[in-house]
Amino acid sequence: MDRQRFDNLGLAGLGNRLKEDLECLLYPGKDWVPPRDGVTDIIIIGGGMCGMVAWLALTSGGIKNIRILDRSPKGKEGPWLTYARMETLRSPKNLTGPAFGHGALTFQAWYRAQHGEVAWEKLDKIPRPMWMDYLQWYREILEIPIENGVSVDHLEPKGDLLSLKVSGAENGTIVCRKVIFATGRDGTGGPNIPGFVNNIPQKFWAHSADKIDFEALRGKRVAVIGVGASAVDNSAEALEHGAAEVRHLIRRKEMPTINKMMGIGSYGFTAGYAALPDEWRWRFMRYSFATQTPPPHGSTTRVSRHENAYFHFGKETIRIEQQGKSIEIFFADGSSYSADYLILATGFTIDPMARTEFGETAGDILLWQDMYVPPAGEENEDLGRFPYLNSDFTFQEKKVGAAPWLRNVYCFNYGAAVSLGKVSGDIPGISEGAAWLAREVAAKLYAEDVELHWQGMINYAKPELDGTEWTATELKQKTKWGRVA
Repeated sequence: MDRQRFDNLGLAGLGNRLKEDLECLLYPGKDWVPPRDGVTDIIIIGGGMCGMVAWLALTSGGIKNIRILDRSPKGKEGPWLTYARMETLRSPKNLTGPAFGHGALTFQAWYRAQHGEVAWEKLDKIPRPMWMDYLQWYREILEIPIENGVSVDHLEPKGDLLSLKVSGAENGTIVCRKVIFATGRDGTGGPNIPGFVNNIPQKFWAHSADKIDFEALRGKRVAVIGVGASAVDNSAEALEHGAAEVRHLIRRKEMPTINKMMGIGSYGFTAGYAALPDEWRWRFMRYSFATQTPPPHGSTTRVSRHENAYFHFGKETIRIEQQGKSIEIFFADGSSYSADYLILATGFTIDPMARTEFGETAGDILLWQDMYVPPAGEENEDLGRFPYLNSDFTFQEKKVGAAPWLRNVYCFNYGAAVSLGKVSGDIPGISEGAAWLAREVAAKLYAEDVELHWQGMINYAKPELDGTEWTATELKQKTKWGRVA
């Protein structure tokens, strides 16, 4: 990138530059999908980063009959202004993210256009709310038609098509050809809620993905189960809102310190992972899960700088009891701790049965545990619950013929990680994933309409020559005696 290209352009100037670039690349692509009466070609569920870059990839390829639905209000798509509570992103500031190959669409260009090179060089990590500001600009400059406040309640087949029951839209039923779940971290499941809180009133606990009234924790003893990124971010919020103390209750014996996936991240891994045999894909992901991604340095020190913050290792929670106005947390080592409030930073579980959109059909989705038996020492129940996807991001059915319509439903979210790698949720590989997804969707749409495309070729009759470009002449041939006939 030209170091001066975007400096101090302002957002209006940057927008003009981007539009010029897109025009040179003939964006959007030629509209080639035959229309069907009353049918939307693609429904994208989720208008956050994944949904928007998927839309950009599809429209670049000439697929335009698309609707994007998001249940959140405008500006609240994704986790960035809801349950994400870190001060800055973990990803390096210069990653291209959802730019889809357009320099003028990167966060760097957006930032430098407003603040210049000096400010860019001084910027360490991207502040979380600023990332959301960038995504909102991304939406506006590309004129992405996200329909906010629309929730997909149920998905079912309708012949060769799909029928969606929705809330919040003028028409409660949408008929379409393909559905893309661009639903983020909990896109194929939901928050992981351990069974030991089943009998504890909700007023005593929350998951880190919940809306939490941190002001109400002032002067309270707060326990946090876990030590990942969400754990330390929620701890910091509680401490900064005046909690009397915050104690991390950590099952591991020691703090994870190395991000193994970052060490092997490359275009080769992004492109090659999905083609690996099952045993290698499982091995990579299981090792990543086992070693755990450490919390970011800045987020961890944001907690540890408080004298009333504590990290307790080797504390596996086995049960919790309500005792009056507090709760008692019991550990496998026989000890316990009394707290006023508990935050479960236990991540998300992959469980298609938890997605109401699928209904009973969720039980027909093929999972990794149905396809692969890991060797001794490499077992992992969480990995086993991930969907075992086709190479085009679509779900597979456990029993052939039980739910063939799943081949029209695409998993472009965290649930694709074990099958296809980190290309449908994390910032580093999202554009590569979107390009891959768009090619696969386009190929399937074309194949389904191949007879129409063939007929279109037969019917095409626009001449490129009108007959004035040449003059026909007769070729005079020589006789066997050398004379011209």
